[in-house]
Amino acid sequence: MGRYVIRRLLQMIPVFIGSTFLIFVMVYALGDPVAALFGDKAPDPATAARIRKDLYLDQPLWKQYLHYMGQIFQGDFGTAFNGQSVTELMASAFPVTLRLTLVAIFFEVVIGITLGVLSGLRRGKTVDTSVLVATLVVISVPTFVTGYLLQYLFGVQWGWVRPTVSPEAPLDELILPGIVLALVSLAYVTRLSRTSIAENVKADYVRTATAKGLPRRRVVTRHLLRNSLIPVVTFIGTDIGALMGGAIVTERIFNIHGVGYQLYQGILRNNSPTVVGFVTILVIVFLLANLLVDLLYAVLDPRIRYA
Repeated sequence: MGRYVIRRLLQMIPVFIGSTFLIFVMVYALGDPVAALFGDKAPDPATAARIRKDLYLDQPLWKQYLHYMGQIFQGDFGTAFNGQSVTELMASAFPVTLRLTLVAIFFEVVIGITLGVLSGLRRGKTVDTSVLVATLVVISVPTFVTGYLLQYLFGVQWGWVRPTVSPEAPLDELILPGIVLALVSLAYVTRLSRTSIAENVKADYVRTATAKGLPRRRVVTRHLLRNSLIPVVTFIGTDIGALMGGAIVTERIFNIHGVGYQLYQGILRNNSPTVVGFVTILVIVFLLANLLVDLLYAVLDPRIRYA
């Protein structure tokens, strides 16, 4: 196991370098950050040259990237164009989005797997058909439509929750945004769980456990569910980074000042240090989540061993 973890960590190094380099190149290729800083006004050439020198923008792109990576390893993600440190923006934004993501993951796992198991065990029946139709509808409806609809119904029309989230973003106010963020992923988890359960319910080990007289609940939880969760865990692991980075729409709808909000503002204002810094952290989160998923395989399925 130790050798496997070390090997995976070493494999993450070129992935991290390649991902951050592509992000760096694409973001800085969008336009001149100094020109975007002045807006419609033409900057004074001397002032623009000084700002480019201060931001290391007067160097070739590969030198800028090496300079940026050197800063990252020192814990410095640069300075936004408004003068605020990108690290300070991360310190205020990531905890909010992390809480929102945890709420979304909770609903995604609990409701998605439960519906998937019920549907898979009753394949072809009314419950199965209803779940498949409902998940298809959820997947088909865009998140901004679902978000505005639930915000209007629960927040404005019925007054059950706050329509927008306060700056502190307490956990109780993140329940509705978390559901909105999780809906599409929840539908995919449900369908994955349903398909995996329906395939494994006819496996030999399930029939053997049933023939031994084991209670149905134990057969489902100890044998069927553990072996059926591998594709679901794989999806959830990759979805963690996607939820944190894809919360732009949800955070805009509910006025949540998290990662999505900062990314939106950074892209809108061509604030390259902010965008690159935040996406770099999201790449790290994505890589660590995938490593955790790989390690969970052996827990879920004892037949998996890491040499």
